[in-house]
Amino acid sequence: MKKELIQELFEKFEQACYIYNEVECWSARELQTIFNYTDWRNFLKVIDKAKTACETSGAEVSYHFVDINKMIDLAKGAQREIEDVALTRYACYLVAQNGDSGKSEVAFAQTYFAVQTRKQEIIEQRILDTARVSAREKLSKSEKKLSGLIYERGVDDKGFAIIRSKGDTALFGGFSTNDMKHKLQVPGSRPLADFLPTLTIKAKDFATELTSHNTVEKDLKGEKQITTEHVENNIAVRRMLIERGVKPEQLPPAEDVKKLQRKLEGDEKKMLKDAKKKESRKKL
Repeated sequence: MKKELIQELFEKFEQACYIYNEVECWSARELQTIFNYTDWRNFLKVIDKAKTACETSGAEVSYHFVDINKMIDLAKGAQREIEDVALTRYACYLVAQNGDSGKSEVAFAQTYFAVQTRKQEIIEQRILDTARVSAREKLSKSEKKLSGLIYERGVDDKGFAIIRSKGDTALFGGFSTNDMKHKLQVPGSRPLADFLPTLTIKAKDFATELTSHNTVEKDLKGEKQITTEHVENNIAVRRMLIERGVKPEQLPPAEDVKKLQRKLEGDEKKMLKDAKKKESRKKL
C-alpha cells in the first residue's frame, strides 16, 4: 500500500470520529464510503456479522452498535431521514475484521482499529493499575495514622499488630491474616495487602479510617477497647460487601503491588524520555 494512500486513509478515519453520548464513535454510513462499499445493504451484512462476533466475545452489542437516524441533504435544499449505526472503536474493529480484506481500505482499517483498540486497552489497564497503587499507598497512610493515634492511648506496636490481625479475621469471614496469605500464596515476609485486589484494599482502608475516627470520638483507650472497635468496623464493612454479592476471602489475588509500582514508574520514565526525543527532533 502506498504511503500517500495510508496517510489519506489515516486522516479519513481520524476525521470521521465523533462523540456520541460521551463515547468515541464512527458513523456506519461514513465507514461504508471509506471502506469503499457502494451498496448500503451489502455493508449492513458486514455489520450483522460484526454484531455476531461482538456477542460471541461476550461484549454488549447494544453498547457498541447503536441504531440511529440522520438527515441527509438532497437537491434544492430538501432533506431525507436515513438509518445509520453509531459504532464504537471496538465495533469498527469487528466490522473491519468481517469486511472484504481484498479492499485496500478495509485492510488498512483492520490494522488501524486493532492498534487503536489495543492503545485504549493499555490506557484503561494503566488507569486501573494506578488506582490500585494509590489505594495501597492510602491504606499504608491510614494504618500509620491509626498506629500513631493508638500509641498515645496505651497500645504498642505488638498491640497494633494484634488489632490489625483481628480486623482481617473479621473482614475475611474467619480467615486470619496468615490464612489469607497462605490462600493467596503471599510470601511470608510480605504484607497481605500488597497482593489484594483494589476493592479489598479500599475495604480495609475504610475500616481502618472508621477505627481512627471512632477512637477519637468515643475516647477509646487500651488494646481491648480499640480491638473491639476495629473488629466491629471490619464486620460492618464485610456485611456491606456481602450484601453487594462480594465475599472478600473469595476474590483472587492481584499482581504484586510493588512490581506494579516499578512497572508504572518505568513506563513514566520511558514516556518522559520519548517526549524529550520528540521535542529534540522538533528543534532540529
